[in-house]
Amino acid sequence: MAIRLIVQDPDPVLREQAIKVTKFNSNLHKLLNDMAETMYDADGVGLAAPQVGISKRVIVVDVGDEIGLIEMVNPEIIEASGEQLGPEGCLSIAKLNGDVKRAQTIKLKAQDRDGNPFEFEAADFMARAFQHEVDHLNGILFTDIAISIYDASARQRQDGE
Repeated sequence: MAIRLIVQDPDPVLREQAIKVTKFNSNLHKLLNDMAETMYDADGVGLAAPQVGISKRVIVVDVGDEIGLIEMVNPEIIEASGEQLGPEGCLSIAKLNGDVKRAQTIKLKAQDRDGNPFEFEAADFMARAFQHEVDHLNGILFTDIAISIYDASARQRQDGE
């Protein structure tokens, strides 16, 4: 495993439509392992392959609950309901946070690292994390859809008071 460089906005790879994965092999396994290690090293809760410069439909998420690391290849949101408004940040936009409207609950279909299809349901913060990462696969950044954007360090100071 290796920690990869997290690309920063305005790197063009962040605006690309990521390519569907068709080969489930050791290269994909290495990418998934590296992405998880990179996400943990950066104290993130999710990471999409475009954020490490690879335009493939691959994401990893770990919101710090009992489920732990979730890897998804070719994820698609197939159901969404409810609404939540909350803060988001991004490892590729280090200095900004924003308030973003997202679905409260979602259902995704994806493939695992070996190509086996599965479905997964998520709610609340986990649903937010998955929607954020799937957006990355479609070239969408949270700053494109945020209701408000603010300096990340100012928000942290404000929340800490």
